[in-house]
Parts: sequence; structure tokens; C-alpha cells
Amino acid sequence: MKKEENNESVNREQEIQEKKQEKNEEVVPKQEYDELDDRYKRILAEFENFKKRSIKEREGLYNSILSDIVEVILPVVDNLENAAKVDTQDLNYKQGVELVLKQFKDVLKSKGIEEIKTVGEVFDPELHEAVSSIQDDKLGEKEIVQEYRKGYKIGSRVIRHSMVVVAN
Repeated sequence: MKKEENNESVNREQEIQEKKQEKNEEVVPKQEYDELDDRYKRILAEFENFKKRSIKEREGLYNSILSDIVEVILPVVDNLENAAKVDTQDLNYKQGVELVLKQFKDVLKSKGIEEIKTVGEVFDPELHEAVSSIQDDKLGEKEIVQEYRKGYKIGSRVIRHSMVVVAN
């Protein structure tokens, strides 16, 4: 009888140990799952931030390269504008120059490059470069009166500042 009791108590202890192991096995996977889930969420967030950063850097690089190229072409546009202003007897010649100038401006506009507004605007040192000033009581404070050279920008980045005359 004692042997049977001993066997029963050993069996009960084994059952208790098995139940404890089952409970521990259930707890460990839950903890592991939570840790893995947290890691997954962190890595996913890092990846999303990386994608956003990469897109922003690419756009910045594109705008930088485009600005460098346009900056070299702008004197050509200036010369075409000056040629279009000159009085000439040959109207076909004048029309040809105006068409080429219009084509240049259309290309710039299609790439997101826009002229900086000047005459009648308030002087902004981030957009304009003052080359002269005049005193005129009829005009407002820091009002731009004349433009010597057009300025251009792409988005908020200035490619070339406008050269202007400022009043007061």
C-alpha cells in the first residue's frame, strides 16, 4: 500500500509540475510575442521615417541641381528680354526673339521656376537685392520702384535675387 501511495503522490507531483510548465510555457510566448510586436512596430516606424527622409532629400537634391542649371541659363533669358525690348524695323525678327523668350519662360515655369515679384512690392532682403534707393513721399516705406534684373526662385529657394531700386 505504501508503494501505491508513493506512486500516487509521485504522479500528483508530476501532474503539478506539468501544469506549472504549461502555465510557464503560456506566459513565455505571450512575453515573447509582446517583445516581438513592440520591436516590429519600432522597426516599421523607423522605416517610415527613413522613406520620408529619403523623399525629402531626393527633392532637395533635384531642386539644387535644377537651380544650378537654371542659374547658368538665366543670363541668356536676360539677353533675350533685352533683345525683345529693342526697337527694330524687322518685325519678323522681333517676333522670333519674343517667341524664343516665351519658350524659355514656359520651360522654366514647367519646372516650377517662377519670377520674383518686384515693382510695387515691399522690399524683402531674402528675395531682393537693393542696388539703389530714392526719396519719394508719394511712395510707401521700402517700396520697390524699379527692377534692374529679374530674380527667380524654385519653391521657397531663391535661385537669383532681384536687383531693385527701393523708395524711402
